Amino acid sequence: MEHIIAPLISWFEQNCRPLPWRQDTEPYHVWISEIMLQQTRIEAVLGYYARFMQALPDIKALSEADDDRLLKLWEGLGYYSRARNLKKAAQAIMTTYGGAFPSTRAELLKLPGIGDYTAGAIASICFNEKTPAVDGNVLRVTARLTADRSNVLLPATKKAVTAQLTAIMPEHPGIFNEALMELGETVCLPSSPACGRCPLSGQCAALRDGLTEALPVRIKQLKRKSAEKTVFLITAPDGTLAIEKRGEAGLLSGMYQLPNIDGYHSDEKLTEVLTEWGTAPTSIAFSKNAKHVFTHIDWLMKGYRVAAKQKGGRFIWVSEQELQGAYPLPTAFRKLLK
Repeated sequence: MEHIIAPLISWFEQNCRPLPWRQDTEPYHVWISEIMLQQTRIEAVLGYYARFMQALPDIKALSEADDDRLLKLWEGLGYYSRARNLKKAAQAIMTTYGGAFPSTRAELLKLPGIGDYTAGAIASICFNEKTPAVDGNVLRVTARLTADRSNVLLPATKKAVTAQLTAIMPEHPGIFNEALMELGETVCLPSSPACGRCPLSGQCAALRDGLTEALPVRIKQLKRKSAEKTVFLITAPDGTLAIEKRGEAGLLSGMYQLPNIDGYHSDEKLTEVLTEWGTAPTSIAFSKNAKHVFTHIDWLMKGYRVAAKQKGGRFIWVSEQELQGAYPLPTAFRKLLK
């Protein structure tokens, strides 16, 4: 593995993408980008990153951000606990570290929302600590380089790769870690890897043995669940739409939502529920079905358009402009607005 260092870094210096968070090694910039990039494509993150930095340019601004404003900036990225943990971590940095970003992996791991990978990325890129940053891209690259058939979804495999990379960490660990990630994102792809463009093709055991499509091994242990939901688009006579705020715990906590109930129901039951909510529905019409995939559960949603005779007191009634500008509504519900 030590023989991959020189060709990999040379390739990276000539081919790395000019991403905005790579313009410097400011830890705030690296941190925000890494959290945004979890479970999200780079192309999708670019616009969010620019808006986030314009609105909350430093740790102090983030620590003082209004929750609704923060979630609105995050709207559409999903996994909203990431945004809430960003604010908690910023507040911890302000109170515990006097506003200065922790400079070691060990200290970074104490912050909310920062795990092994993010701590390794920040510590190596920003503070030159010789520590790896192992994500899915790096696991895929190393599995192919060494023809390792271990299940990359198991913690033991990640631990073994982390130890393997720690042993060969060079003098500039940040560049090495970024190069590994870049190779996985642009060349050593999950399917149809561009082996002809890879600077490590001559050292790749998977390519030599014809295993590039078979590796890495990914055996999921998790059984997914699904939940049926009935979602209402309730419109008042003045054209405003009913929304409400979710609780402060659980999935999508602190976000706004379209009114909904668990399960699918008869027209009579829907009328009963809407009447209990004080909306006095004058019409109820099926709108569309939608599905939204979370990490551990799928929502199977059936949407209904409701014309309300009056505004029920339990709801917040907003115009389309207000919904777009001030209220963070998760993508799951926005699918039913289209």
